Amino acid sequence: MKLVTRLFITTSLLLAVAVGGSIVAADRLLRRYLQEEIAHGLEREARLVAMLLPGDSLAWPEAARALGQQIGHRVTLIDPTGKVRGDTEFDRAALPQLENHLMRPEVQRAIGGGGGAGGAGIGRDERLSASTNERRLYVAVRGGPPGLAVVRVSTTLAAVDDQVGRVQRAVALAGLAALLAAALVGWLLSREVARPLLQLAGAARAIAAGEPPSFPQSRAPEVAQHILALRAMHEELDQRFTELRRERAETATLIETMADGVLAADARGGIVTLNTAARRLLGYGPADHLPPLAELFHDKPARELVDAILSGREAEPVDLALDNRALLIAGRALPNGGALLVIRDVTELRRLETVRRDFVANVSHELKTPLTSIAGYAETLATEVGTGTQSERFAQTILSNARRMQRLVDDLLDLSRIESGGWQPVPEPVDIATVARETWAPFADRARDRRIDFTVTVAPPRNGTTLAADPDALRQILTNLFDNALRYTPPGGRIVVAAGPATGGTLLSVSDNGSGITGQHLPRVFERFYRADPARSRDQGGTGLGLAIVKHLVEAHGGWVEAHSAPGQGTTIRMVFPQPGGLL
Repeated sequence: MKLVTRLFITTSLLLAVAVGGSIVAADRLLRRYLQEEIAHGLEREARLVAMLLPGDSLAWPEAARALGQQIGHRVTLIDPTGKVRGDTEFDRAALPQLENHLMRPEVQRAIGGGGGAGGAGIGRDERLSASTNERRLYVAVRGGPPGLAVVRVSTTLAAVDDQVGRVQRAVALAGLAALLAAALVGWLLSREVARPLLQLAGAARAIAAGEPPSFPQSRAPEVAQHILALRAMHEELDQRFTELRRERAETATLIETMADGVLAADARGGIVTLNTAARRLLGYGPADHLPPLAELFHDKPARELVDAILSGREAEPVDLALDNRALLIAGRALPNGGALLVIRDVTELRRLETVRRDFVANVSHELKTPLTSIAGYAETLATEVGTGTQSERFAQTILSNARRMQRLVDDLLDLSRIESGGWQPVPEPVDIATVARETWAPFADRARDRRIDFTVTVAPPRNGTTLAADPDALRQILTNLFDNALRYTPPGGRIVVAAGPATGGTLLSVSDNGSGITGQHLPRVFERFYRADPARSRDQGGTGLGLAIVKHLVEAHGGWVEAHSAPGQGTTIRMVFPQPGGLL
């Protein structure tokens, strides 16, 4: 509904209510006022008639007719018995046929002295006249010549009705004129208020559509304030949109110039952003249409990565081989439910890693034979020269360093074999306590000499602590951990092997109460050649590869390993092996 229509209807309703109220007020208040004035006039006339009546009752009928004609109202003379003794509208002969007026309300009030609305000795009433059949106002006054009880004067109320009707018609005409004025006011207001508002709405639609708006002018303060507010909002939005467009262009340029592929999808999996590098790495041309993200990859790891990200879960990066290229795909969920993937070409990096592993394996293999020869000759020289001689000390030094290099070469070969995938574990149920004690046997003499206590604590098999692992790999893991624990545990210390159930597998831990590792070194203890205390480790024959081998062997089983330590409180290595059938 238009504003002008609403204004007209509202104003019309208000005026209609006002006119209706005026008409009702005129009918009630004016009618009451006029009747009251007429009643007072009739009262005065009745008293005047009572004073002018002759004392002879025989002359009352003619006196009533004469006085009534003079005052212009009907005069009725009533005796104490209610008999009409004279009436302006009836001659002497008709008086006996008139009803007894004793029980008329106005007569009763005048005779009774209640007075009613007119005071003492006065009675009033308004009703249809039984004799003339018209609505009349009766005023009765007690008094008159002897033998007369009441003088009643009455008049028709047609004049009152006529006056009230004229006033009501005047009010109605004024209301109609007011309605016409309301229509004119509504039209003027629509021009002053509605048109600027409509133009304001058009300006808002133009802003929403990104078009230049045309702001109206208005003399109405409230509308002018809205126009100023909309103008300020448009300027602020225009500035922000300009900034957003600039930032978007910069972001698009940055993404497009990245060497890594960037791919973004919405919540339904539809690809919305794709740079040139991503098209090239995925094997699509500039004009080729890409399928939805869920159908983009055929390899199971990549599809699982996409499913996890679209479901809002975290996912580790995965490797993908595509067209003789090695790709690393990482991703994360977006706030709108979509997904963001970053594709990196790691072909050269994987090639260099392969070259490094092959180089380490080849060099280690080539060093194995000469080191064996050096160690053999050094051992022979040490046994043939005299004890305590300088030659014997030289031979022992050569032998010690040769054996240390042999251990280093063996560890490098083992690590290279595990990393290259040339070795895969063959899990089988093992008795953790038995394997732990068998692995500890070579270290027993060293531990006894230093009074180090060794304890194995394994939960009963019924609690689900059966360990599925490659026995040889488990022995190698425990060997490296026992060697490290003995190296850093002081005399009188303890080493504890514990096993028990864990979420998704079995927990195996090796703890000591040695010197511990500071927080800055703890995150790097599983790196190859990393030593928390290089001088001490080198003096005691450590290669720096033990924990790296442990980490790779546990992960080859599909498990994970972590270290917990604090200076002066010892170290605990925790390993979780998955249940049988749960290997990755």
